[in-house]
Amino acid sequence: MSAGTYNLVIDQGSDFALDLVIKQAGTALNLTNYSGRAQMRTAHSAASVSATFTVTVTNAAQGALKLQLPGNTSKNVAAGQYIYDLEIFTANDSIVKRIIQGDVTLTPEVTR
Repeated sequence: MSAGTYNLVIDQGSDFALDLVIKQAGTALNLTNYSGRAQMRTAHSAASVSATFTVTVTNAAQGALKLQLPGNTSKNVAAGQYIYDLEIFTANDSIVKRIIQGDVTLTPEVTR
């Protein structure tokens, strides 16, 4: 299974959430024993992380998870263009799968 591409637009200072259902060959991937992680960076080669998303498995048997970036986090990141990806993994990284990736546009906040 190769990673899908999905570009995000996030409003700086606002709470962001994306609900996903992971399927493999048309069937929900059982996420029991999996966790998720996702980061946003300025470039693939960037050493520093611009923001870290919270990834929560919401229904393991149905392959459901939620990707979140709180407004308190995004307000401290400069508006602009970024990239991200989301991985699921098992204990000790014995299995790692990149699920989704893409560009992030962080739109500037006016009201503070």
